[in-house]
Amino acid sequence: MSLLLTLMFVLAYLAIALEGPLKINKSATALLGAGLLWTVYALMVGDAAQVNTQLSESLVGTAQIVFFLIAAMAIVEVIDAHDGFEVLTTAIQTRKVSTLMWLVGVFTFFLSAILDNLTTTIVMLSLMRRLLAQRQDRITFAGLIVIAANAGGAWTPIGDVTTTMLWIGGQVTTLAIMQGVFLASMVNLLVPLAAATWMAGDRDIVSPPKADPSDGLPTTALERTVVLVVGLATLVLVPVFKALTHLPPFLGILLGLGVLWMVADLMHRHKDDTQKQHLTLVSALARIDMGSIVFFIGILLAVAVLEHSHVLPALARWLDATVGRLDLIVLVIGLASAVVDNVPLVAASMGMYDLAKYPADHFLWEFMAYCAGTGGSILIIGSASGVAAMGLERIDFMVYLRKTSALALAGYLAGALVYLAQYHGLH
Repeated sequence: MSLLLTLMFVLAYLAIALEGPLKINKSATALLGAGLLWTVYALMVGDAAQVNTQLSESLVGTAQIVFFLIAAMAIVEVIDAHDGFEVLTTAIQTRKVSTLMWLVGVFTFFLSAILDNLTTTIVMLSLMRRLLAQRQDRITFAGLIVIAANAGGAWTPIGDVTTTMLWIGGQVTTLAIMQGVFLASMVNLLVPLAAATWMAGDRDIVSPPKADPSDGLPTTALERTVVLVVGLATLVLVPVFKALTHLPPFLGILLGLGVLWMVADLMHRHKDDTQKQHLTLVSALARIDMGSIVFFIGILLAVAVLEHSHVLPALARWLDATVGRLDLIVLVIGLASAVVDNVPLVAASMGMYDLAKYPADHFLWEFMAYCAGTGGSILIIGSASGVAAMGLERIDFMVYLRKTSALALAGYLAGALVYLAQYHGLH
């Protein structure tokens, strides 16, 4: 059974990777793959109650991520409709592509540590649409944003879901993970950023034309500022909400979405319906790219089958028996997270290694937080931020592979070497 399910997943994965030549939408492939995988798994297990229970568990996890993504995208759309990002774009004075790369990369890195890599990617890609007119530039910047967001999220307990899992499970503590992984994560960003700026040369930014006020009803400076502040505050306070209530992040961001919705309605209550129609949350929800949402659902449910059928735990055990060395095993897990979602990989690893033998803040856990958090940048479907970029900017798998994967791999290996040198130097 495991071999058949693995083969089916690989075929679906190849179809997603070859979306361009095949002319088949990746969302259709992801849904088809998820449906077939669960169908075959159910028929081969033969226990309807067990399969339904597992499917319900997977659906809960998938729904939480999807709800979070929908709410975050809606908030960004509302800010964009109010020209809220104009406050940020006007603050960027540089006209050089290379300088902008450094500004965007460093800002994304630290913003991801405060928010999370998925939300930060959505915000920064929306900002790039206001700054860059050429699609090739936006694709290049999207790749750097994915690398920076994943690197920034790896060194804090709230920046990446895998680090959060290790933090909640007791494998890492807040101060130790920040001290241990920060330098490696920063190198993970700096290496590809330096290479990208060298390749960019001394080109000037080509900005999109300013919107003609006659094309629509512009918002006031107060409206833009209020929506930007409330929207970004909602995103920033989600980790605080989670820490105080111990409720899932999706509930916090849905609460914030409700607050933003109420503020927007009150702010525009005296306007005619025609004046405020494009500014409402209803309009923002209609502009969300549901294709990327559907793709997300399909790929997460497909990966869940590999977890429930024990393919991923078996892979982890095989690595333990074959490779033996912890540093090499974790490096391989990080590389595997570029192909398979890092959440079940880390979950399987947490189940394999006992806290009694590998206590909190052990080398194994810190290095895994780095590798699983940043390895997903190597391929565009290896992380939530990459999937979001794929959907929002319509980036083809092979385009990302050509333009960004080598940079991400170089950063991943350089950061890993820095972490190993730092750890052995201090211990």
